[in-house]
Amino acid sequence: MCLAVPAKVVEIVDVENQIAKVDIGGVRRNISVALLEDVKVGDWVLVHVGFAIQKVDEEEAMQTLTLLRQLGQDIEDEFAAPQTDDEGGYP
Repeated sequence: MCLAVPAKVVEIVDVENQIAKVDIGGVRRNISVALLEDVKVGDWVLVHVGFAIQKVDEEEAMQTLTLLRQLGQDIEDEFAAPQTDDEGGYP
């Protein structure tokens, strides 16, 4: 399974090599924007393994980030919940 995460472009770091700095949930990192045309500061992109693969609008980006946060919380809650032998787990 592949996962692309929404990120906001905060800086064009290297125009010639098509490198941009993006913000992903407060973490900033450089990515390649070579697969897309006309990427500029303020754009939202989907990032997969260090490459921007698609532009998205802010509303779609926010919806996806909300969903990813909820999935993360659901997983944390599942692992934090105590299980008994009756539930197939360990006390």
